[in-house]
Amino acid sequence: MNIFDRKAKILQKERSALREDYHLYEYVREEIGWRTADRIFDIKRTFSNAVELGAGRGYVSRHFLPDSVEKVTLCDTSQTHLDKAIVGEGVAVEKLIMDEEKIEFPENSVDLLVSSLALHWVNDLPGCFDKIMNCLKPDGVFIACVFGGETLMELRQSIQLAETERLGGVYPHISPFTRIRDIGGLLNAAGFTLQTVDVDSITVCYPSAWHVMQDLRGAGESNSAFNRPLRLSKDTQFAAAAIYDEMYGKEFPEQNSRGVPATYQIINFVGWKPDPTQPQPRERGTGEVSLKDLHKIDEIIKHSDTIVLRDEDMK
Repeated sequence: MNIFDRKAKILQKERSALREDYHLYEYVREEIGWRTADRIFDIKRTFSNAVELGAGRGYVSRHFLPDSVEKVTLCDTSQTHLDKAIVGEGVAVEKLIMDEEKIEFPENSVDLLVSSLALHWVNDLPGCFDKIMNCLKPDGVFIACVFGGETLMELRQSIQLAETERLGGVYPHISPFTRIRDIGGLLNAAGFTLQTVDVDSITVCYPSAWHVMQDLRGAGESNSAFNRPLRLSKDTQFAAAAIYDEMYGKEFPEQNSRGVPATYQIINFVGWKPDPTQPQPRERGTGEVSLKDLHKIDEIIKHSDTIVLRDEDMK
């Protein structure tokens, strides 16, 4: 099932990369790229062969250090973005034009695959996760993040209300995003173990709704769904901007200005390729301490004797 027009998205990204002021629209990617790299640093291991999928200008790889990653391969659909990519000093780098939907790496060849804010434009996420699982080495790790369903909810609601008022119906101007509960299911279906899924939320303040939409276009994040309308009429745009300001606008006395917030929900997740050396869960029923006594953890730690479980604890 094809939801997104991949050719349109590639053109949008290339236009964004060719802008002289492209760096002004990358603040969200840069912030999330740093946070994703920080998660990699928490893994006390040196990865010999890493891949950043949908790398853009290397928003994650630019933070790599040689004692964490020896070599990284940057993959993106935009050659201009790759030409401008930055990688941490001392880290070997290779750059490849590669579509996130057509991953081509040898089986069991990659020990770290990372992706930051790129997979939300992929049509076949289950197939993408399967290909990532296939190319990872045993005990290899997949670390990624995507935009969640609450992203740009203020803009979405404002446009919907404006169109309902002016046109008597709504159209899909903002791309659909992955839901949190779907990520765990996708990781399970692909066979990943030791999964972790969590959510961050970033709120950015803009002078107006016009600036929100301008920054989305500048970042190459315009809607690329096949069912997107060709244009949004001017009167609907003005109505949406007025509704946005009325519903969400805030005064900033210290700056003597007024602005509107835009929410970016980020779903972070980690999955490992199965390997016999990984920690295994204990058998059901082997626990010696009830979770009901978690508030007594300090007392439990002080005493090394066996704690007798009550009948109600066994229910």
